[in-house]
Amino acid sequence: MGVDPARLAELRRGYADYGLAEADLAPHPHAQFDRWLSDAVEAAVTEPNAMVLGTVGADGRPSSRTVLLKQLDDAGFVFFTNYGSRKAVELAGSPVASLLFPWYDLERQVIVAGRVTRVDPDDSAAYFRSRPHGSQIGAWASRQSEVVAGREVLADRFAELSERWPQQVPVPPFWGGFRLVADTVEFWQGRPSRLHDRLRYVRDTEPAAGGGQRSAGVFGAPGGAGWRVERLSP
Repeated sequence: MGVDPARLAELRRGYADYGLAEADLAPHPHAQFDRWLSDAVEAAVTEPNAMVLGTVGADGRPSSRTVLLKQLDDAGFVFFTNYGSRKAVELAGSPVASLLFPWYDLERQVIVAGRVTRVDPDDSAAYFRSRPHGSQIGAWASRQSEVVAGREVLADRFAELSERWPQQVPVPPFWGGFRLVADTVEFWQGRPSRLHDRLRYVRDTEPAAGGGQRSAGVFGAPGGAGWRVERLSP
């Protein structure tokens, strides 16, 4: 039953020779991410806006989970959650995080890292009101990350709240958005023989040194902050 452990080392695939060159990149990471996200949508990648969010707890232990990117603009990458959840508590204590977009079908991934802040409550409320009714009720019904006695507890709570709020659901005071403002954005493209292309934008307000390519773009910060591009060994 299951996969023979001896076969795990043999579970590999070859990558096509698509490549990613410095000359292929958009002037700033926001535009480049838009390009690749559009490619993922057009290729019918399953949940192309799904991203693995990495945070760190007060004890120094990392944790990760999949969340959905819901907004992307010049200010950063936005997702929404219960502010009492494990990820939110960890972000409150250590407001830095990473995002990983795993687009396996395209032999690509994007890794974003930076600082995290809460979204303005009015913006969170506006997004909450755009959600389906069931999702709104679910935000109230679940005390996210807390131990629950059983599935029936959630079902009963959901039924009770659905009856209480058959139409308009108030915005939970414990729910809202986070925005990650990127310091680095890495674009990874699979290549044959594991010689993958890894190009990383690094926020930089000074002229690039050491051969890095200076970008004139602005992403995630006002004031004209630029970016340099580095190639990483695979």
